[in-house]
Formats: sequence, structure tokens, C-alpha cells
Amino acid sequence: MGLGSGARVAVAGAGAIGSAVALTLAQSGLQVTVFDAAAPGDNASGVAAGMLAPASEAVFDPPSADHIELLRAARDLWPAFAAGFGLPLHRDGVLINGDSAWLQEVEARFIALRLPVRRMTPGGPLFSDEDWRIDPRPALAMMREASERLGVLYVPAAVAGFEAGVLRLADGDKQPFDALVLATGAARARSGLAPELALLSPIKGQILRAATGPRDGPVIRGQGVYICPGPRPAIGATMEDGRNDRDIDPSKTAPLKAAAARLWPRLADTPMSIEVGVRAATADGLPLVGWSVAEGMLLAVGARRNGWLLAPLVARLATAYLTDANPGPYAALLDARRFAGPGGG
Repeated sequence: MGLGSGARVAVAGAGAIGSAVALTLAQSGLQVTVFDAAAPGDNASGVAAGMLAPASEAVFDPPSADHIELLRAARDLWPAFAAGFGLPLHRDGVLINGDSAWLQEVEARFIALRLPVRRMTPGGPLFSDEDWRIDPRPALAMMREASERLGVLYVPAAVAGFEAGVLRLADGDKQPFDALVLATGAARARSGLAPELALLSPIKGQILRAATGPRDGPVIRGQGVYICPGPRPAIGATMEDGRNDRDIDPSKTAPLKAAAARLWPRLADTPMSIEVGVRAATADGLPLVGWSVAEGMLLAVGARRNGWLLAPLVARLATAYLTDANPGPYAALLDARRFAGPGGG
């Protein structure tokens, strides 16, 4: 289903992936409208630390280990993508510290995955320059500004359905569009908009924001925790499978604060707030990207904890599908119909 220049495309969701898709589609000459009822940044992408971290994902998150080539390829799209709207990239790498036995295990995982890593001192912390990061909320705002300059409209409304070229909103309004890109978060993953969404499950994540701490330099990782530098350093994060609520639970974040203080002792007495986001995930940890069995709907959902990292790659794939271009080497791996079961196969 290739759309010509000027075709009208609706995008449901204004997180990292929805925003990247909207910008890339607009750059390709399509007329784009983004629908999202939430306030700007009030989503998992706005809560996230903003790490573009293929190495750490592969080393510390078992479901990601089999996809290191894909994750690195996605990261490598970021310099050109970010330059297109002036977003700074922080390419300071990752510093990993902990007890000797654990560091040896981590070093062995890097080596097994053929990822570059080195000791800062003999027997001391590890460092890899593979991981980068961005500042999430400024990135969302800058993508929106760049998109709006290209004519993209942002509408504070939720999408309820799409049939026969007609978009139906939650308030009952109906508008004509040639296609709908679903880039919704976990809260709407089981909304029935497309049958494949039933394959997604939610993962609740709570993250701490510290009043003080490292403002720049590498991300610091320890056993069960990371500290992401910034004006309000991010300390995270919980991974609560099956949870779709945004209730704050300090009992879940207390271990994060204790672990962070072991890495950065001054954090022990630093005031912290808790932010909550909910992500959607598939069984293999990769997003669903491609045409739904529902006519006219393109899926770009379920990126688990890698929404920011994968955003430019997913946007490129979505644009290729909508313009009938070659989607590239990762299309089959992310195919929206790759699972057997409801809506798959």
C-alpha cells in the first residue's frame, strides 16, 4: 500500500516512536496529524532516561542479547536523525562499577557479545563507549517543533477506530485519512484498535529523579541500578511485568535508591521524586512494525524498554511501508504478523 505525496496519514501516539514517525513521514511529503489525548511528555517516553544503549541492553537485559546487531544499527541512525532537528547527542559511554566477581561476569558478557569494553584501572570499573543518550522531554518538544514546521498537526484527542479510510475519535468525531499508524503506549495496547495489539503485555517502570547528582559524563551502572546524568539525574528502573497502572510505590524504588547511593554516595541524602511510565512489550522483546491485518492500519508498537533507541529505525520502516519503498534488512525481524496466535501468523 504505497501512498503518494500529499496523502493524509494519522498517527496515534506522541511518544518517542510516534513523534519520530510523524517527523519522518512529513519529511517524505505526507500530510500528517498526530492524535494523543495526554499532555506533551506525559508518557513512558517522557518518563524514560533517554538512553541509546545497545551494549547495556544486550548485557544486562537477557531478551535483548540476541538482537545486538539490530540495536547497534538503530543507534547508528541517531546522529543523522538528531541533526535533522538540532538535538544534542551525549556520547559519553557507560561506566560500570561493583564488586569484583560481578564485574568479571559483566566483562565476560561484553566479550561474549564482541562488544568493546575496558578496565579503567587494573581490576577496577569497566567502561564502554557503545552507549549514548538523549534528554527525553527536550527531544519530544524539539521533534514536535520540527514536525509542526513541516505542517504536522497535533490534536489532543484519542483514536477509537479506523475503518474504510475513516478515523473515529473517542469523542465520536470522524475524519478522512488514507492510513493510520498506531504508535500508542501500553495503556491503549489492548484497546481493540488492531487485533495484533492483544499480543502485547504491559511493563510498569518506576524511575527516581534526584535533585542533585552527576550532571554530565557517562551513565553509571551497578548491580540492579543505573544513574543517568542530567539536571535531575535519573535512577532506575523497576520492571514490573503485567502492571498497567501508574501508581507510585516507594517500596519498589527504595532498593534503587540504596543501590545508587553505593555507586554515588552523595545520593544517599539527596531528595528524590518518583515518576512512573508503562511500556508495552511482545514475547520476544521487539516491537511490532508493519501492516496490521486490519486494513489501512500500520503498527509501530511494543518497543519494551527501547522506544528511544529504536525510534528512528521504526520511523524509517513505517515510512518505507507507507511509501512502498524497501523497508530494509530488519523488516522481517520486526514484522507485525510474525507471531502465531491472535492476530499473528
